Amino acid sequence: MNRLPRDFYDRPTLDVARDLIGKVLVHETHGRRTAGVIVETEAYIGESDPACHAAPGPTERNRPLYGPPGHADVYLNYGIHYLVNAVTEGIGHPAAVLVRALAPIEGMDLMRRRRERVRKRAAAARAAAGHGHLPRNGRGPIADADLCRGPGNLTVALGIDLAQNFADLSASPLVVEDHGIRTPGVDWSSRIGIVVGTEHKWRCAWSGHESVSGSGKRGSS
Repeated sequence: MNRLPRDFYDRPTLDVARDLIGKVLVHETHGRRTAGVIVETEAYIGESDPACHAAPGPTERNRPLYGPPGHADVYLNYGIHYLVNAVTEGIGHPAAVLVRALAPIEGMDLMRRRRERVRKRAAAARAAAGHGHLPRNGRGPIADADLCRGPGNLTVALGIDLAQNFADLSASPLVVEDHGIRTPGVDWSSRIGIVVGTEHKWRCAWSGHESVSGSGKRGSS
């Protein structure tokens, strides 16, 4: 399969967010591939975007955003979940596309083991804190469509953490490939999971796909 070239990312961020829908995020670890079709993205654009983690200006944490496009920006969100972004636009222009959800196509058994391992740790932590166990809907087997629904879940499923920060998305174990998948259409809506910058309709999702996370009113394009 064709890996996306770096110049794919050297474009306006909203164009990249749209064009990543239907592409395939792949992570190879110890000779095993896990992969999923990107079905949901969000754009974060510049220091003037209050929801972008470049909003405070350059820091060590957001350094990848100021670097060359086509590299991964991976960071720990709220001390809980790793998130993976594709850096866009030119050097010195901080912007990126957050990958929010995938439809798994390779390595589902490995994904499920990783997700279950994390879920068991979370249940143990809840029990130790006196909060009981996971709710009933979190106890059964994880469905394929749910393995990579949500940006924190997909990084667990694909084994992505800070070791992949700065990874070259065209030439590393973490890449984005073009499998020639055609999307029937996309919906644009407000970004979710944030409290500022919600006026921007910069969330792009494969229309009606079962692996898209969240909810809310969408406008088709």
